[in-house]
Amino acid sequence: MILLIAVVVTVISAYAVKQKNGRFATVKGPDRLAVDDIGIELGEGATLVQFSSAFCAPCRATRVLLTDIATKVDGVVTVDIDAEEHLDLVRRLNILRTPTVLVLDASGAIVTRASGLPRREQVLSALGEAVGDRR
Repeated sequence: MILLIAVVVTVISAYAVKQKNGRFATVKGPDRLAVDDIGIELGEGATLVQFSSAFCAPCRATRVLLTDIATKVDGVVTVDIDAEEHLDLVRRLNILRTPTVLVLDASGAIVTRASGLPRREQVLSALGEAVGDRR
């Protein structure tokens, strides 16, 4: 009976994590990142910031996706930050896993974030949210 309960709890937990994986969530708080924080100039429209680690397979796929989107969408730039080399920033932003993607507006304000591998349409929707009120 205990084994059955453990299996059910595990299945439910795995499903919950899978549902949340890669989904963007609105950020609470006035966090902003500047050029000094991320090491590159902010994009005119938005900046995609990815926190990754060396042995993270989803990080490689996320990097390819974000780079592809940044080359196709005007005013958007992307930067990949090694979480291990920037522990102060990881702590400040409460980055708990890699990949974590932050979407910044043109002023550097964090509009939304996602942990895990996001889908293309999720990233494009998040970008729309970041640049939406500038029009």
